[in-house]
Amino acid sequence: MTRDIDQVFAALSDPTRRTILAMLLEDDMAVTDVAEPFDMSLAAISKHLGVLSAAGLISQEKRGRVKWCKLEPDAMRKASVWMQGFGQFEPVNLDDFERFLARELAEVVSDEA
Repeated sequence: MTRDIDQVFAALSDPTRRTILAMLLEDDMAVTDVAEPFDMSLAAISKHLGVLSAAGLISQEKRGRVKWCKLEPDAMRKASVWMQGFGQFEPVNLDDFERFLARELAEVVSDEA
């Protein structure tokens, strides 16, 4: 379990990956749509998606010629439970976390405009 949590926290440490997670809160997205708001190559976005996928935070599937990404919240839930075990942290409300990610995404999008 420690390895899994290490991967989750490593994935969450990057602002680009946190923004991608916030984007996927809305709905599944094609990889090309995920890449659109970022000023980086599709290969760089694919690497970020690979980190998120390895951590279990997203899943990817090919539908026809298009690769789709889907948010998988269970990995975050495990990390939340782990943090709560220390008793120093308030329980993480996933609805509040979703709103936080949405605000973060809005700030990133407005900064890029």
